[in-house]
Amino acid sequence: MAGGIEIRPAHFPGRAPIDAYGNGGFRFADMSHRGSILCLPSGIHGWSVDDPARLTADDFSRVIEQAGEIEVLLVGMGDTMRVLPRELKLALKEAGISVDPMSTGAAVRTYNIMLSEARAVAAALIAVEG
Repeated sequence: MAGGIEIRPAHFPGRAPIDAYGNGGFRFADMSHRGSILCLPSGIHGWSVDDPARLTADDFSRVIEQAGEIEVLLVGMGDTMRVLPRELKLALKEAGISVDPMSTGAAVRTYNIMLSEARAVAAALIAVEG
């Protein structure tokens, strides 16, 4: 048997509020993650997105797969609010998901409130440094 480290995609198998964000990552459920994250019904997943100007529908494939359990998707666009690309908005609308882009800080706060209200919310959060 070969020894070595098994590298697996980052995944927390539950729903949890975001305790902190900044310095390029997030803290939740007594853990931390460096980089962007998706907060979905299936859990919190690492997300390899870092540029809000280059978002595509492919970046949201995992979100669309779980569309039946998501009413609202909050998209944390980094330090400031930006408009989502038209094709992405259409793909999410076709999946039956209402999308609300905002800054990552606002998205974290809104996600935590909606999660505490047991709403069918998901979040796609781009990590920020500040």
